[in-house]
Amino acid sequence: MKRKFLYIIITAFTSLFTSSCTKDFDTVNVNPNVVTDVDVRLLFTSSLVPMQTSRGGEYWNEGFTHFLSACQLVTGQSYAVSTTAVNGRYNLFYSSVLPNLVEMRRIIALKADKEKYEQINAITYIPQVMMALKVSDMNGSMPYTEANKGRDEAKYSPKYDNQETLYTTWLKELSDAITTLQKNSSNQVSYGDNDVFFRGNVTKWIKLANSLKLRIAARYQNQDPAKATQIFKEVMADAVGPFSSTSDQLVHANPTYFPFGVDGYNIDIYSRHFAVGTAIEFLKSSADPRLGIYYDKNSLQGSFRDTLTKYNRTLPSWINTSDPNIMYQGGPADFQSNPAVSTYFVNPLNAGGANRYQLISTVNRKFFAPTVDRGSGTVIDVLFSYAEVCFQIAEFVQKGYGIGVNTKGTAAEWYNKGVRASAKTMNEIAVAAGSTSYTNIDALVDAQLANPKVKLDGTNDLEKIYIQSLLNFYREPNEAFTLARRTGYPKTNSTLLAREPISDVLPRRWWTLDPGQVNRVNWTAAMTEQGFTPNDFTIAKLNAERIWFDKKSPDYGKGN
Repeated sequence: MKRKFLYIIITAFTSLFTSSCTKDFDTVNVNPNVVTDVDVRLLFTSSLVPMQTSRGGEYWNEGFTHFLSACQLVTGQSYAVSTTAVNGRYNLFYSSVLPNLVEMRRIIALKADKEKYEQINAITYIPQVMMALKVSDMNGSMPYTEANKGRDEAKYSPKYDNQETLYTTWLKELSDAITTLQKNSSNQVSYGDNDVFFRGNVTKWIKLANSLKLRIAARYQNQDPAKATQIFKEVMADAVGPFSSTSDQLVHANPTYFPFGVDGYNIDIYSRHFAVGTAIEFLKSSADPRLGIYYDKNSLQGSFRDTLTKYNRTLPSWINTSDPNIMYQGGPADFQSNPAVSTYFVNPLNAGGANRYQLISTVNRKFFAPTVDRGSGTVIDVLFSYAEVCFQIAEFVQKGYGIGVNTKGTAAEWYNKGVRASAKTMNEIAVAAGSTSYTNIDALVDAQLANPKVKLDGTNDLEKIYIQSLLNFYREPNEAFTLARRTGYPKTNSTLLAREPISDVLPRRWWTLDPGQVNRVNWTAAMTEQGFTPNDFTIAKLNAERIWFDKKSPDYGKGN
């Protein structure tokens, strides 16, 4: 009896123990410190933030030093045509943008309720294309259709897609995204605040996708104008279309974003960045309100004339003493040329006594770096502006690309919208930065649009569109440089904004390193197909051996 009772006790205990070990096993035996259900939307945020304009020193290594200098809007002592610290965009795309977006789509595809993620899945392709286009703008062919497949497919030697293939691929990805987003599917997961650009607004993502298609169309023009025309017509016929106001534009406003360092002093890295005289004179003569927004005043302010008279000093002959905007002066585009003027880049005028006057204006440092000189402003980073869309449509309409489609306005109407949108956007950026801004910006734009150097009146209309587009890209140097390459403007001997002759040979692209044995064959094939000399990074080669969209473009200053 005792044995039987003991057996019952042991059996009961064993059953209890077994039950306690197996009950809720799937939850009890899970490490609480390991994340097993990732919110894919966080990966989206991690992909957008690196797209900021000034990430990785891009502005001082490329923007000022190369792109805006090549466009002759800025010059500086640092312009030694060095290409040793450039192309940060390439690694940024493959390390911080593409992997996160690809991983998002992989995780979504495995979800049981993946249909709820249809819209946010489609949206991932839009910033991916935008950043990839920027990479290709300076590198041409790049791994894309086979990129980022090492982890899941063990593909470590992706082919390099040529630029024409890339454009075709990107246009399809954008069109597919637009189609999906316009379905208005119900019960969809939203990015919400994880979308630091549009806060999950699907319509704005559609507009950005269409605007990106216009950006790609612009790059087709010298190679395939018929394709550019086709894309333009598709965008204008789309039910949603591109950006339609400044409220649509792609903006990142982050009070803790310091592109030039917390104190802003990286704005002066290498050297101060100075205004070019031709750009200053055009802004003056065209009554452009962005003159004071873009450039700082020199020392010729207040009672400077009394000081000069007191010490019997005079200003250099190249300065017009009766100029009402005498406080804005530029120097030669070539920092070493015209020594009678260029000496004042680094040497102030001795105005007598202890007075020293800086004569040549610098870029408006606070406009770019609001915290410089103990400022307290914040950065508004406009990555894609409504003004760009307006000027691009104006250009296409002016060239006749809009025949047979409702362009929703004439070239002049779109152009005027662009001029106003650019000035107002730049003024809003300046207000946030605590730099020079205006309370009567609309009235100032009215006067600007009436100026014969700005008004579309049948004389040099296309050049006027190019010039205003270029000036709008003052804070988007990559787009300014792309415009200058594809159009050849500013144009030498122009009666509006003339390009100055310079002694330096300027690069038209960047270069990529031999990736090593794993993918050397594909890299070498891409270099050969593009007509590039592998491992030759000399400026002469970077100028002469052009990427696909640029091969038929005019030389600098030789716009048609």
